[in-house]
Amino acid sequence: MNITTTFRQMDGSEAVKNYAHEKIGKLQKFLRQAMRADVTLSLDGKEHVAEVHIKSGTTSLHGSEASDDMYASIDLVVAKLERQIRSVNGNRDRSSRRGMRAAEFAESVAGDRDW
Repeated sequence: MNITTTFRQMDGSEAVKNYAHEKIGKLQKFLRQAMRADVTLSLDGKEHVAEVHIKSGTTSLHGSEASDDMYASIDLVVAKLERQIRSVNGNRDRSSRRGMRAAEFAESVAGDRDW
């Protein structure tokens, strides 16, 4: 797991950096391969923006959130990425079973025809 943090238009603090690393690091348990994350924390006017790019094997994810508090922005972007990871993993698991279900369905429909 490799996490890099970049601060833009703001002074970076160790507390915010450690918080982001801790939260982003927890996403590793949902991924099948080691991840590389690029975290960009910036200040856009009065909004605190957190952007995260994650690369894990062939999976590439991106999330961006803005709020009045940097910690809240980090929490929101982590929740968004977790939903994306669960969606990607769920679709991968379902697609391998989908073919089997279609074949079973075709067999059952063929046996119900009376013509």
